[in-house]
Amino acid sequence: MTKGRSDLATELLEQHVKHELASLKGAKLHRFLEQEVTELWSYAGKITLNRITSEAQVMGVIQRIVMNMELDPGIPRLAADMATEVLNASVQSQTTLGEIITREQATGFLEEALELRHQRERIISEIMAHPVYQELVSNVVYHGLVNYLYEDNLITKSVPGVGSMMKFGKRMANRAVPGLDETFERRLKAWLSDSLPGLISRSEQFLHEALSDEELRSSVMAAWEALEGRTIEELREGLGDVELQEFLVSGFEFWQQFRKTDYFEGCARAVVSHLFAQYGERPLTDLLGDMGVSTEVVMTEMDAYAIPVIDVLREEGYVEALVRRRLAPFYTSAAARKILRQEA
Repeated sequence: MTKGRSDLATELLEQHVKHELASLKGAKLHRFLEQEVTELWSYAGKITLNRITSEAQVMGVIQRIVMNMELDPGIPRLAADMATEVLNASVQSQTTLGEIITREQATGFLEEALELRHQRERIISEIMAHPVYQELVSNVVYHGLVNYLYEDNLITKSVPGVGSMMKFGKRMANRAVPGLDETFERRLKAWLSDSLPGLISRSEQFLHEALSDEELRSSVMAAWEALEGRTIEELREGLGDVELQEFLVSGFEFWQQFRKTDYFEGCARAVVSHLFAQYGERPLTDLLGDMGVSTEVVMTEMDAYAIPVIDVLREEGYVEALVRRRLAPFYTSAAARKILRQEA
C-alpha cells in the first residue's frame, strides 16, 4: 500500500474506532443493548432448546464443572471466614426467628410434614429395631427394677427400716453365697432379653398412638411459640467460630466425594433428561418465561451491572484496545487496499 493509501486507511481506522467508542457509553450503549436483547428475544421465540444445545452437551458441562473440576482448598476457608462474619454480624442479635419464618409458613411446613405419615411410622419402627435402642431399653428397665426392689417400692417407703434391712440382707447373702448378686443380675438380664421383643412392640405401638397428628401439631407449635421471639444469636448459642469452620470443612469434604458418585451423576442425568423432554422442542422463550426471565429482567441487570463494568473497562483502555484489535486487520487487509486503490 502506498503512503497516501496507508494514511487514508489509518485515518479511516481512527474515525471508525472513535465512532465505536462513542456508541459504547451512556444512552447510546443502553439503546444498543436494549435493541440487541429485543432482537435476541425475537429469535428465542422461534429457536428451540434442541437447536441450541443437547442433553450430551449439558451433561458435559455438569461433568466438567460440577463433578470433575478440582476445587482449591482455599474455598472452604473462604466460606468459613464469610460464615463467621455473618454469624458475628449485628443483624444476628437484632433479628428474631419469627421475622425470618412467619407463623403461617411454619404451620405450612408442619402440615406438609404431617402428610408423611408412612415415613414417620417407618422411622419409628427402624429406631425401635436398632440394637442401640434395645440396649437402652434393657438398661433402663434393669436399673429401674433394681432401684424399685431396694429403694422405691411401697413397702420400703411405708415401713421404716425395711429398706435398710433389705440392703443389709443383700450384703449378708452375698457374703454367705459369693456370686449371688451376679447370678441375680444375670437371670434378670436373661428375663429382660426374653421379654424385650414384647416391650419393644408395646413401645412402638404406644409411640404410633401417642405421636398422632394432633399431638405432634400441638407440640411443634408450642415449641414454635417459645422460639419465634428469640433472636438468631440466642438460637445459635454454643456454636463457636471454630466449630462452624470445622463443620464447613467437613461439608466441603463431603461435597468433594459426593459429586463424584454414580448417584449424583444419575440424579443430574434424570434432571437434564426431564428438562429436554419438557422443553426440547419448544421455543427458548418458554423455558426462560417459566424461569421468570423476561427482556425487562435482562435489561434491568444490564443497566445495573453490565453497563458499569463496560464503563470501567473503557476507562482502563480495554474497550478501545478491543475495538482496534477487531478493526485494524480489516484496514490493513488486501480487500481494504483494493477498495482504496479504486477510490484513488
